[in-house]
Amino acid sequence: MRERALFLILLGINFLVLLLEIKGLSISYNEAKIIYSDHLSFLGSLITSSLHIFGQNDYALRLPMIGLHLLSVVLLYSISKHYVSRSSDRLWIVLIYVLLPGVTSAALVVDNAGLIITLLFLFVYLYIRFERYALILLPFMILVDPSFVYLFFGLILFGIYRKDYVSSFIGFIALVISLYVYGIHIGGLPESRFLDVLGVYTAIFSPIVFIYLFYVLYRRMIAREWDVIWMISMSAFIVSLLLSFRQKVEVQSFAPYLLIALPLAAQTFFHTYRVRLREFRKRYRFLFYSAFTLLIANALAVFFNHYLYHFLSNPMRHFSYPMHIAKELSHQLHKNNIHCVDAENDKLQLRLRFYGITQCENYRLSEKAARGSKKVTISYTGKPIYFIYVTKIHK
Repeated sequence: MRERALFLILLGINFLVLLLEIKGLSISYNEAKIIYSDHLSFLGSLITSSLHIFGQNDYALRLPMIGLHLLSVVLLYSISKHYVSRSSDRLWIVLIYVLLPGVTSAALVVDNAGLIITLLFLFVYLYIRFERYALILLPFMILVDPSFVYLFFGLILFGIYRKDYVSSFIGFIALVISLYVYGIHIGGLPESRFLDVLGVYTAIFSPIVFIYLFYVLYRRMIAREWDVIWMISMSAFIVSLLLSFRQKVEVQSFAPYLLIALPLAAQTFFHTYRVRLREFRKRYRFLFYSAFTLLIANALAVFFNHYLYHFLSNPMRHFSYPMHIAKELSHQLHKNNIHCVDAENDKLQLRLRFYGITQCENYRLSEKAARGSKKVTISYTGKPIYFIYVTKIHK
């Protein structure tokens, strides 16, 4: 009961923190494209349904992503029971997971990453519990996103390794169908992006966590401890590295496959820590506390991200800049009784549409001042980060 209560408290705190974060975010261009696309994806349909039910606002926009995130936390907690026996260890796994920079982003940003993580965790949980029955999910996963092709590839390899040829065959069929529906792109001329890929992985997981995940995957490969999680994670990771030698890799499509390896990393860490005498555990404690401190620092940077503008000479270098400005700008326009503009910028125009600013030729937004124009300045924590001129067009 105590373990369940602590888990629910952790889940509740995570929910409240994410809810507080919504207020400081605007819809981004990529998010606007998802909900205003002529051909709605599964995620687009989910978000638009939320908007119809709860109204067109930022909370309705992001609550489905938070819901998917909380479901992924529950699934990870359940998966961890098969790898660590102590309840405190499972709570640590969950805490590390919710503090990861990439996970926080997936919990708030309307993007397929959050959906992929949750479905991947659901598949792993069902496979651990019921094995082949989890394969029922594959047709749905084909429809949701092309990046599940790496899951199908991992299943083929794991089925061959386990001599489970039924799973291999079903995985192969799913792989062929996915490639047929979405195709596959491999760059032509070699353009090594290897270091770029490692850099993005490091940003998503934080440096120490990523290096330790890589170490655990490599160590289990040498020891031939190949379970379904290892096979799926390792195969996707190797594919991403191989592709990086020829083209730019969308790391967000591969990162969820490393996330499911967190229980493996925790199992390895706690085992190697506890088999040693207390006087030989210092470096492991140092490793753990260093990683945890970095994660806390990352979480604080995300939560208080508006204050970071004070340390940047160019506001556009802020990691959240693409998700700022639009809401505040629309509020200023509404305040001046302006409900439609010509933004002269398709991306900004689409973002303003979400906040009730439609397109017309009565007013024009421009970065350059014109006769009779009015300057609108957007500031965060007292720091001006954006300005634009609004001009009434006389016909």
